[in-house]
Amino acid sequence: MKKIIIQILLAAVAVWLAYACYKSVANPIEFKKIKDQRYEKIIQRLKDIRTAQEAYRGVYGEYTSSFDTLINFVKYDSLKTVNAIGELTDEMVDEGLTEITAAKKGLIIRDTIRIAALEKLFGKDYPIDDLRYVPFTKRKHEFLMGTNKVWNSDASIETPVFEARVNNMIIFEDLFEEYEDAILEENGERVRLHKYPGLKVGSVKEANNNVGNWE
Repeated sequence: MKKIIIQILLAAVAVWLAYACYKSVANPIEFKKIKDQRYEKIIQRLKDIRTAQEAYRGVYGEYTSSFDTLINFVKYDSLKTVNAIGELTDEMVDEGLTEITAAKKGLIIRDTIRIAALEKLFGKDYPIDDLRYVPFTKRKHEFLMGTNKVWNSDASIETPVFEARVNNMIIFEDLFEEYEDAILEENGERVRLHKYPGLKVGSVKEANNNVGNWE
């Protein structure tokens, strides 16, 4: 009887060890798939924030640190755009015409009109109220967003800058219990390389043309 019990216990231990070995290999692979899926959508949201911020600066000459202000701008403001009808042909160029002279002659039309910012930037059906929220967090978490002005010694002027970011601990908050080792390893590696442990666009420390840390 004891021999049978021992065999059962050994078999159970063997099964557990096999499962543990499988999880140690499969867990990082599964986490990478989830990370890639989440990063893709969050990166797109950060790109949209950048698009809105750059349009806002084009109108007001600076960035905003307020999502309320940024979202209201996109929802209710308008942007200038050129309504172009016709184009300068080779024949017109041979005749010495420029776009200005061709427009004066009525050969082409170049009218500046205003279009709703939401429609021009994203399309009228874009869910602009979600711009502030980190995807996959069920509107629990917002991106951290800030602005600053940094001194440009080459041009001897202050340059407006902005930054929007979210830490991996927020991105994977709901998965931490299951993928704790993989998440901590991901963050630790980024910290060792002096990189931000998450996703961000722009910088409040330097003028970097609003690049994202995934680019």
